[in-house]
Amino acid sequence: MLYVIVGAGRVGLRTARVLRESGHDVTLIESDEAAVERAQAAGFDVIAGDGALEETLESANLAEADAIGALTGDLNDNFVACMIGKEHGCRTVMRIDEDYREEIYRRYASDVDEVIYPERLGAIAAKNALLGGNIRAIADIAQHLQLVEFTITDSAPMKGYSLSELELPANTRLLAHGKGDDPLDIPDPDETLDAGDHLVVLADFDTLSDVRSIVVGESGPAKALGGA
Repeated sequence: MLYVIVGAGRVGLRTARVLRESGHDVTLIESDEAAVERAQAAGFDVIAGDGALEETLESANLAEADAIGALTGDLNDNFVACMIGKEHGCRTVMRIDEDYREEIYRRYASDVDEVIYPERLGAIAAKNALLGGNIRAIADIAQHLQLVEFTITDSAPMKGYSLSELELPANTRLLAHGKGDDPLDIPDPDETLDAGDHLVVLADFDTLSDVRSIVVGESGPAKALGGA
């Protein structure tokens, strides 16, 4: 697949590396000369120019691209690049930095396929490193909602029970279940929970400690799993 990334800074360059390692073709667009040189030294195809201009984007073969990631630190440039990409049939992903207010997010989110907060994603990775063990934060869905994956262990209270017997707190939903190394699937109420099984739960931050205690038998403050 072909991806166009606007912005060869820290976020853009790291994203390009991940895509390339997965076997995809990536073209970067960057206006800063030093960043262009760094990306070229890393072996990427780089177009030196303004990614908010249609002629620059078209020079990156945008018409053939599967998606565009507007990952600069400039919200307006990112939005314009996504709108141009949308007109060319691309999937659009736009970066918004953490210091923008929620209403800014809502204003732009309906016009692009996905909005990302690099700082929040980095915080989730750090959170998972701190949590360790059998709990993994997947994503902050909203201000008070988070997706969390739990792994059933031999000592977990729910081991041996069926999903229908799992009683979660209010403001909590079981979204997916996976047996061992099998892919996650829609929960089957008759399925028995065994060691190594995975549960994905959508929960309010205030209930996460209770969910953690019920599913894996570990207590701890909600803030340990809370907002990124």
